[in-house]
Amino acid sequence: MELFSQRKGIKPIKKEIQIDSMDNELRTDLWNAVYLFYLKRLDGVYNFWKDTELKMFLMRLWMDFFKQPIDYLKRMNSYEIFEMIKKYFFNEWKWYEIYDFLEFIVNNYLNESVNSQFIILCNSVLEKNLSAYRFVGNKIVEMTSKEEISEIEKALEITQPLKGVNIHLKRALDLLSDRKSPDFRNSIKESILAVEAICKLITSDEKATLGEALKKIEEKISIHPALKKAFNNLYGYTSDKEGIRHALIDEPNLNFEDAKFMLVVCSAFINYLIAKAEKAGIKLISNEQ
Repeated sequence: MELFSQRKGIKPIKKEIQIDSMDNELRTDLWNAVYLFYLKRLDGVYNFWKDTELKMFLMRLWMDFFKQPIDYLKRMNSYEIFEMIKKYFFNEWKWYEIYDFLEFIVNNYLNESVNSQFIILCNSVLEKNLSAYRFVGNKIVEMTSKEEISEIEKALEITQPLKGVNIHLKRALDLLSDRKSPDFRNSIKESILAVEAICKLITSDEKATLGEALKKIEEKISIHPALKKAFNNLYGYTSDKEGIRHALIDEPNLNFEDAKFMLVVCSAFINYLIAKAEKAGIKLISNEQ
């Protein structure tokens, strides 16, 4: 919501997307989300050792994130722990370490319902503050479009019973979202492998390549010619001499935009194929169960 001063042009409206930085407003809003969902109980006198969820989270945070001896934690009271985390959050951590911390929380706190609500609030905060990042599943990814996030999350959800497809999608997302050493080349490969895996399930042909499977799928379900052509072209891109599956060159000219595009497009195509298969009465059963 624009403030009066912004509408009058007195106070500037934030316009720059935050990619390699985090201003104080965004940092504070994210802290407030963490506080409300996880740390509020520590802000005072509280015996967290009797709180299973909080105790397990703090122990994991201490050992796996702070890399500190666990016996130090036992010597601190709840308020000291709270103040220590707050000091790191506002005074010590760089912008990407804040995102590391948020990711760590949702992957290590035991209450999934709380985590889900926290993710919703975080994405709202990130959008409001023009951050380039969003939670997709339990990973923070450089992604600003709601439609892109929706396609990936939907694909991750509906492929849960289809282990082979789901594993490739999760791996593609992991490789893309690694802020320290992203692997765009293999992220693209995993996205294509996810499409190939769903096509194999639809055609019941484990040995078929994506190109072969797309031809067979037309015998079972109707695919728009333009979509089929588009994915045949994408498959060709990943299979040519400069492509992802060939190691003729060590570093193909790939970047984040390429990998993100492939993950979004492949997720959307998987969603499309599953919907088409269901309408055709094809029961998809994971071949890894």
